[in-house]
Amino acid sequence: MAYYRHQLPQLSDSIFITDGGLETVMLFQQGWDLPDFAAFTLMDRPLGTEALHNYFNTYGTLAKTYGMGLVLESPTWRASADWGSRQGYDAARLADVNRRAIALLQLTQTTYDSPHTPIVISGCIGPRGDGYSPNDLMDAETAEQYHQAQINAFQNTAADLVSAITMTYPEEAIGITRAASKVQMPVVISFTVETDGKLPNGTSLKEAIRIVDTATDSAPAYYMINCAHPIHFDRAILNQGPWVERIRGIRANASMMSHAELDEAETLDDGNPQDLGERFYLLRRQLPHLNVLGGCCGTDHRHIEAICKTCSPVLAE
Repeated sequence: MAYYRHQLPQLSDSIFITDGGLETVMLFQQGWDLPDFAAFTLMDRPLGTEALHNYFNTYGTLAKTYGMGLVLESPTWRASADWGSRQGYDAARLADVNRRAIALLQLTQTTYDSPHTPIVISGCIGPRGDGYSPNDLMDAETAEQYHQAQINAFQNTAADLVSAITMTYPEEAIGITRAASKVQMPVVISFTVETDGKLPNGTSLKEAIRIVDTATDSAPAYYMINCAHPIHFDRAILNQGPWVERIRGIRANASMMSHAELDEAETLDDGNPQDLGERFYLLRRQLPHLNVLGGCCGTDHRHIEAICKTCSPVLAE
């Protein structure tokens, strides 16, 4: 049973953290082989499930320590049909691994959830194409059809919502939103941006949100930005008008490098955790509606703890 599907606690004024960059932690720090960044395959490897469980519990501990809520994203960013087939998963196996990924997060939720630290479970949806360079763009109808199977797998689980992470163009986000609405699940859309603050297809954040909201009657619960450093998008959202209030979450990269530079990098750039935490503090000062704060590529528990130390209501008391 989903705890919060009918009333998402992150729609309040309370502050929530997320985990860091799951795939980069598992690949670069723990040494797991992750072809295509397909972290869901760890669910079917010896010790893989244990590694994921320990990873998510780390963030449960941080939430409890700093008195913050936590949004847990399932390790299913690549668990859709095209990417799954590349790892040898047919439709039935993909549906099963998506469901098991949610059940795994329930263990952390059961341990750490409390009135002061609500633990929200999100079924993570990734783009059909490359997360940095959109190609073979779909129209909204095709995107809805493609992503429906994965969202259907989340429907009868403990997932409180669906989050579409690293969206690169509006039409795919529209399709995912409609697919989630069909099964009456809340949905969050997270766009990624380039160093100019625009989506990889050249659309501005303002226009992308307008397009999705117009096409879906503002169905997304809120929007996020992920897989970019704050220096890449701060000017795009500061002092830009009421539309920015639709953005409630940020999952930032540790590195200041562009997507193209990150693609070419042979080692992990883990940036400066303290600097990242201070940048989140400044964003919160100017945009107090931002209340879902976390990491993406290159970040780990150090970066999230730095965010906790600058933004925690417990430390502010």
